[in-house]
Amino acid sequence: MARITAGEHGSDRDASQGPTTERAEPGEDLHAGRPAPSAAPARWLEPDELAAWLANSALMISLPAALDARMQRESRMTFFEYMVLSVLSEQPAHTLRMSELAARTSASLSRLSHVAGRLEKRGLLTRARVPGAGRRTDAILTEAGHEAVVAAAPGHVAAVREYLIDGLGPQELAALRRIGTAVEAAIKHGRSESGSAAPAPEEGATSRADGPTPPHG
Repeated sequence: MARITAGEHGSDRDASQGPTTERAEPGEDLHAGRPAPSAAPARWLEPDELAAWLANSALMISLPAALDARMQRESRMTFFEYMVLSVLSEQPAHTLRMSELAARTSASLSRLSHVAGRLEKRGLLTRARVPGAGRRTDAILTEAGHEAVVAAAPGHVAAVREYLIDGLGPQELAALRRIGTAVEAAIKHGRSESGSAAPAPEEGATSRADGPTPPHG
């Protein structure tokens, strides 16, 4: 596994020795190889930075998995399926352009299209081509889809409270919000620097990055 901490050859290593590449042994902590000669010097993580990163990594991996498992057990839908239906439930006429829906759920169009097809087969949403220039498609929440997301909302909120919200105090929640905002801004900046965009909008369509607010029943 690659090291991301500054070890004995860390940031104060003599640059005249040149970069080296190390291979972590099995069971070694998150320790890393050196960058290739053409790469910029790595800014290895200090112990407190590593601890924060590992805690956040656990959150990013375990929380979605826990929400997914609980929602499938209680509501027969995945967390992402719930988010798709939730966003649609809040729109006028329960309808939203697919490119916009992808942006709202932080998904690629290909992933969204796959999930929309699955939900369509279950009668929870339909898709309709938008007349005019460009390849534009609307996602439309059905009555059955609205009933499903309203029924699932209390369990979803209970899980979010149990796994995250209720274990934090007001100051921690405020800090969590600031952290989330800062990370999102850094990701958007990185995409802008690289010239990429996520999700890629459909031709002729626009997108927004507003986050969804799940219904509460």
